[in-house]
Amino acid sequence: MIERTAPGPVRILLADDHALVRRGVRLILDGEPDLEVVAEAGDGAEALALAREHRPDLVVLDVAMPRMTGLQAARELSAARPGVRILMLTMYDNEQYFFEALKAGASGYVLKSVADRDLVEACRAAMRGEPFLYPGAVTALIRNYLDRVRQGDGVPEKILTAREEEILKLVAEGHSFKEIAATLVISVKTVERHRANMLHKLGMRDRLELTRYAIRVGLIEP
Repeated sequence: MIERTAPGPVRILLADDHALVRRGVRLILDGEPDLEVVAEAGDGAEALALAREHRPDLVVLDVAMPRMTGLQAARELSAARPGVRILMLTMYDNEQYFFEALKAGASGYVLKSVADRDLVEACRAAMRGEPFLYPGAVTALIRNYLDRVRQGDGVPEKILTAREEEILKLVAEGHSFKEIAATLVISVKTVERHRANMLHKLGMRDRLELTRYAIRVGLIEP
């Protein structure tokens, strides 16, 4: 078990860019005597700031959020506070996303469509140090493992670097190269070079294809 910040209910930070979703999820969690939402964030960057302030035991992150995705926030949280438990809450039944969540340090992966059924148990499993995966994710994990064993491969590597993901997200959100450079404090030429590398890696031709890819893997919502 992780070191708790205080006795009593598990302290939870909830991050989702939709206020209605946060409200619904909070009702589910606060309805349990052993769980308590202590802070809410509307994006990944805000979640990181609130995690430093409130030091929650458990962080529930939506996968696709503005400014910083849940996956990006999970990676930073895992590095900054290795003991914190992380759950990904998503509308995407997406295998690539699922594997990225595990690699980012998440203890579980819960679909929003069944959050009323699964989320409470996922929180408790995370605090016991146990993984929680919805049935489709378990199937994907087993199938992927068996396929790679047959092929003699290891665990799938990420296609894009963390920096490329940041730039892809901003490109897909419609920001100009100049705006992206200012946001990330890098040069416009560096942004252009990363974009060219992404197009080459993904076998794509233009911004439209990159945007479709970003939606497909959940970096932004359609």
